[in-house]
Amino acid sequence: MPIDAIMIKPSDNVATALRELSPGDIARVGIGKDTKEITIRDNIAYGHKFATRDIVQGEHIVKYGEIMGCATLDIGAGFHAHIQNIESLRGRGDLGDARIKK
Repeated sequence: MPIDAIMIKPSDNVATALRELSPGDIARVGIGKDTKEITIRDNIAYGHKFATRDIVQGEHIVKYGEIMGCATLDIGAGFHAHIQNIESLRGRGDLGDARIKK
């Protein structure tokens, strides 16, 4: 069966949609040779991220094995993870490396 989204590392907590996804869809997420299924809770545009598990406010967002942001709100599994609930930690000179610790 084809996959609907991709994660690069098992430590990722978001997946990237490879097609448009709608609430109620069961997305097959490819992680290397493995797959897992996530029930989608929001409209997810192609190329956008969604949470693969519940993420709490203040937790790092990990995509492709790298910390790319911080959750500004709780993000439930299957919900859209984007600018409405993530603060980018990349390219922020005001933070130094203090918040980008693995």
